[in-house]
Amino acid sequence: MLAPGSEDVRDDRKALERLCVSTRQVKPVDQLLSFVVSPEGILTPDLKRKLPGRGVWVTATREAVEEAVRKRLFARSLKSPVDVPADLGRRVDGLLERSVLDMLSLANKAGLVVAGFAKVMERIEAGRAVAVISAPEGARDGFRKLAAAARRTYVDGEKPAFITNLSSAHLDLALGRTNVIHAALGAGPVSTGFLDRAAALAFWRDGDPADPRSAQARKPPPNTDDEHSTRDAPSATDGSIESLD
Repeated sequence: MLAPGSEDVRDDRKALERLCVSTRQVKPVDQLLSFVVSPEGILTPDLKRKLPGRGVWVTATREAVEEAVRKRLFARSLKSPVDVPADLGRRVDGLLERSVLDMLSLANKAGLVVAGFAKVMERIEAGRAVAVISAPEGARDGFRKLAAAARRTYVDGEKPAFITNLSSAHLDLALGRTNVIHAALGAGPVSTGFLDRAAALAFWRDGDPADPRSAQARKPPPNTDDEHSTRDAPSATDGSIESLD
């Protein structure tokens, strides 16, 4: 463990804790992001912690990273000039979101995903949903009905995670169909990977506990009205969304 205020001069990939250059607090590496300097001298996110070179560690929230950029803490920690992209926060957000969507695509290929309000409701009521995704473009009424069904079905067991920070356009790309508003994942190793990445994205964006089952994750999408959504209608590509049946 590194003492608060000490500089991290080691390249020890097995360390369980690191010093955040933004908060100056020692935290578990699971709550931090690593950044390294590329051969071109550019600060680069190392989300998988595999890139060579000495890392600079920052609490894994957008607020902490953008504060480190604003205060020029990366160069100070490295004790050498470094090219820090002005849009570093946006770049990290895109990488984290891409990781979530890639895992969702893998879950879909494994037959663990259903899409469309009716199919998602069926999956919830059968007690076979570990995660429910509702895009922010959807109506809150649909989200509330799905959440209510989860409360009724999972009285004693762990309720499915409700994830509301993935856009419909991104869900379309990940699932290979159009106008996706609601989707649900069944249990499986890939779904566990998806939940881990979704938790990291939620923590990055909102600073919420790194758990997609948190209260914040179950809030309805911040859309404009309560009208029923006209989207999620059956499409010609429904065959690409397989159920567990």
